[in-house]
Amino acid sequence: MPATALRSLIVAPNWIGDAVMAQPLLAMMHQRDPAQVIEALCPPHIAPVFRAMPEVDTVIEASNAHGRLDLGARWRLARALHSRRYDRAYVLPNSAKSALVPWFARIPRRIGHLGESRHFLLNTIHRAPGSTGRRPMVEHYAELAFDPGEPLPGHVPDPRLVGHPEQEQAARVKYRLPDDSPLLVLCPGAEYGPAKRWPTRHFASLSVLLAAEWPYATIVLLGSPKERTMATEITALAGNPLRNLCGETSLEEAMAILSQAAGVVSNDSGLMHLAAAYARPQVAVFGSSDPRHTPPRSPHARVEWLHIECSPCFARECPLGHLNCLNHLEPDRVMRALRTTVKLEPANRWRGGQARELD
Repeated sequence: MPATALRSLIVAPNWIGDAVMAQPLLAMMHQRDPAQVIEALCPPHIAPVFRAMPEVDTVIEASNAHGRLDLGARWRLARALHSRRYDRAYVLPNSAKSALVPWFARIPRRIGHLGESRHFLLNTIHRAPGSTGRRPMVEHYAELAFDPGEPLPGHVPDPRLVGHPEQEQAARVKYRLPDDSPLLVLCPGAEYGPAKRWPTRHFASLSVLLAAEWPYATIVLLGSPKERTMATEITALAGNPLRNLCGETSLEEAMAILSQAAGVVSNDSGLMHLAAAYARPQVAVFGSSDPRHTPPRSPHARVEWLHIECSPCFARECPLGHLNCLNHLEPDRVMRALRTTVKLEPANRWRGGQARELD
């Protein structure tokens, strides 16, 4: 590494999906200046995502980088970062407090979108274009690699994370997932709220269809501890063996399972974006949110969205009380979409032994 290499600090978003969608920004930064050092300042629950990005040299965990204002803690963190002599900081969250640490650390160039009352904290400010629609988040972050007003190139790469075979094998061993069985992963949660969650009865019906189509596969439920009850209900309704790992895995372990999945079905969630960044075959179910804004960016992803008159509303709970955008999205439809991307042998062609993905 040259002694004069630029040093860049990424102030990470607070959501897993946003962190994944920021990866193309890092790829474009690296493409423009391969010698630069890129470090990421992350809350602990986001750090594993940045550790899976090949462009990141160092991940710095700091629980006080987000959340409470806590000026004293931010000042102390900034003084520690000042000694690392960054040339630039990219502030990805829109809040004013997220820009405080780079300002306290006297990082010469502080880059970000206009955001929330932070004109004096940033000195390279990107302003949203005049259109009223929501831009795709990948492009929203990627433009920070360029000067304000400079157009993006014709193609922004899809997010990409790197899997680790040793972690994948360790997850299989720890959770007793057979080596000779492909993994079909269901992610029934969505942290934002119920208006983004496909009904549990639909996930249960889908699991029955999966077991009939690929009986040699292991069906795994992944999610946070908050989603354990939901996953337990799916397991009870399904009436067939499912591995309910909601609340049992760390994020690193969930990523290791997703990175080797033969197929994934999820809501619009952080796990959806992780599956896409690992280029896994997947179907993403959308209800109140908009796949034109936060799609799973992968050629192996399929989106199912009814786009009824009231959708997208971006509400946490259905403001009309019917949740038709998800209730009316039938499991058969999702299963048909999954068949177009999952490359596994059907049951009538499988003769036992090592189950494999088709070329």
